[in-house]
Parts: sequence; structure tokens; C-alpha cells
Amino acid sequence: MAQKKGRPAASARKSAADNRRAARSISYIGGAEAPKLEPERQPSKARPKRRKQTGLRKRQQVRRNQERAMALDLPYVILLSAACICTLYICVSYLQLQSDLTARMHNIEQLEARFEKLKTENDALETSINTSIDLNKIYEIATKELGMVYAKKDQVLLYDKTESEYVRQYEDIPEH
Repeated sequence: MAQKKGRPAASARKSAADNRRAARSISYIGGAEAPKLEPERQPSKARPKRRKQTGLRKRQQVRRNQERAMALDLPYVILLSAACICTLYICVSYLQLQSDLTARMHNIEQLEARFEKLKTENDALETSINTSIDLNKIYEIATKELGMVYAKKDQVLLYDKTESEYVRQYEDIPEH
């Protein structure tokens, strides 16, 4: 009877494993939600395992990759050179324009200072001329030395010019 008791236990184990296998192969299970099925694993092709690279090999590989990344081909060098030349030309032109602008501003400041000086001198000369004119002295020189006399009322004639005479008068003046 001991065997009978042992047999059911072994067959129970087998039937539980069979039930689990059967549950995996069922594609539809009733209920509110379908279970997520895992895909059956197929035996993968045996890949040869790579040997782990040593630290030296990794460093060599990194160095080779860096050298490849740093290698410049001819079109890239030409394009980079052209871009550098254009940038340099633009910078030099900008600096030259800036220098010209500064020189012109300095020149304008000098001319304005000279203009103010000349204007001040001109105003001073005009003031000295106006203050130096003595009308009494002019009358004396005109009457005594030059023999001039005041005009009498019957000697003064007033004349009104028309607009066309003004225009003709300015047309006859020669331009310099």
C-alpha cells in the first residue's frame, strides 16, 4: 500500500506539470480580460561569445576611433579654410570701417572747433568795427576833406521799381 500511496503522489506531480503546460498552450481563456501570453522561447542559434576586451585593447580601440573622428578629408578642409578666410575678411573690413568712422568723427570735431573759433573771431571783429565807427568823424571827413554836402529836398527823387525790374536787375548780375 505504500506503493499505492507513492504512486498517486508521482502521478499528481506529473498531472500538475501537464496542467501547467496545457494552460500555456491555451490561446483563449474565458473571463473579463485576456492574459498576457509570453512568446515561446525558441532555441537561439549559438553565437560565439566575444572575448572581453582587455583595458589595453579598449584604449587602443578608443584611440583609433578618436583618430578617425579627427581625420579631416580634403573637401572639409577646403570648406573650413574658405569659411575662415571669409570670416577674417569680414572682421578686417569691419575694423577698417570702424577706424574710418572714428577718423571722420575726429575730423568733424576739429572742423567744428575751428568753425566756432572763426565765428568767435568774426563776431569780435564785427563788434570792434561797429564800435570804431564814429559818425561825426565820417561827416567831418566827407564835408571838409572831400567837399561833400547834404542833398536838398528838391534833389532827392523817389522811384518805385516794378517786380519785373527786380528780376531783370538780378539777371544782369554776372555769377562768379
